[in-house]
Amino acid sequence: MSRSSKKPPYVAPDILKKISRGKPGEGTPIKTWSRSSEISPEMVGYTFAVHNGKNFVEVKVSEDMVGYRLGEFAPTRKFVKHGGRIQRELEQKAETAVQPAAPAETKKTA
Repeated sequence: MSRSSKKPPYVAPDILKKISRGKPGEGTPIKTWSRSSEISPEMVGYTFAVHNGKNFVEVKVSEDMVGYRLGEFAPTRKFVKHGGRIQRELEQKAETAVQPAAPAETKKTA
């Protein structure tokens, strides 16, 4: 269920405080656990360290991100590739096909 259109977008108050104190593009990212905070136009140019449950993922905010949530750019699950033995064999065949053959050695006769 989405947020009511009568209400303004939710941005955590501590994030707003930190934004007002700093300047866009400063060295240290703004650390936050508030994944549900919506990205507002004032946040463009800042770097956020968004917690994904285990560690912090750095997110550099651009104009295209306005309206999305901070948590959308910090995935919480690690993708483990599909397939087992058959997939491994296919990947090994692809690697050997890509690698060029070693040049033949030439013998010098004096």
